[in-house]
Amino acid sequence: MMEKNAKIYVAGHRGMVGSAIVRELNRQGYTNIITRTHRELDLTRQAEVEAFFAAEKPEYVFLAAAKVGGIVANQNALADFMYDNMILEMNVIHAAWKNGCKKLEFLGSSCIYPRMAPQPMKESCLLTSELEKTNEAYALAKISGLKYCEFLNRQYGTDYISVMPTNLYGPNDNYHPTHSHVLPALIRRFHEAKVEGKPYVTCWGDGSPLREFLYVDDLANLCVFLMNNYSGNETVNAGTGKELTIKELTEMVAKVVGYRGEIRWDPTKPNGTPRKLLDVSKATALGWTYKTELIDGIRLAYEDFLHNPIRAER
Repeated sequence: MMEKNAKIYVAGHRGMVGSAIVRELNRQGYTNIITRTHRELDLTRQAEVEAFFAAEKPEYVFLAAAKVGGIVANQNALADFMYDNMILEMNVIHAAWKNGCKKLEFLGSSCIYPRMAPQPMKESCLLTSELEKTNEAYALAKISGLKYCEFLNRQYGTDYISVMPTNLYGPNDNYHPTHSHVLPALIRRFHEAKVEGKPYVTCWGDGSPLREFLYVDDLANLCVFLMNNYSGNETVNAGTGKELTIKELTEMVAKVVGYRGEIRWDPTKPNGTPRKLLDVSKATALGWTYKTELIDGIRLAYEDFLHNPIRAER
């Protein structure tokens, strides 16, 4: 268990996941949380990372920093997504090990699992078949971080764990028109269509893919829970165990936003992975379950969007 005054470093504290972890740590009474902005500490620079860890020597690390984006961003910047994510992960994990970090938690993504993995996807299906091509570079980087944690555990006896979230959404999300994930992108698109009085909104694909969504504050709660209650080489899936079609999600977002126009589909655009549902029985067996239902979470996310318009310009 982490002591309430333990020195805890949250990497990526300005992002959606990192900021949620900071909120959860504060809520649970942890008092010694260390953060650095990108300007203060560039995690892709090995010398900077090593100097930071040597000076601060955090006892616990939540590695939530990452270069993230939707299908378009991933397809257009394959090399950037692979390099930036792999280099920052290796720098942080390696420096944590060199400086005696008691425990590190690596945050990944459900996109690490094979494109046609049996559904729902168990943690054990990792690396059993081909990845989804639209986010292969990002997935390979995340798999490398997960495996590095596992190999340090095996070779040096560290206590480094990983958690693989499903699709996330919530406060401090990225609402950029081309670089965001599906749910925040829909929130922005329907909001703008409502404000501008557009008669219809066109969405990518045919709406058939099935997806699962987890509210980011629920993930943060799981992250702290796992840091205190789990050790092991295999990752832990983070999700709800529930799924819906992109078409159903789109209609739900339009309803929350209050857009009453037509929704059209462009089947010439890619759908992505046909289905992506996580098996969450491992987290459930450990004693954790999610709290926020999707419709309630979308309302909270839309409220966050309305009160923080600068996030739409990222």
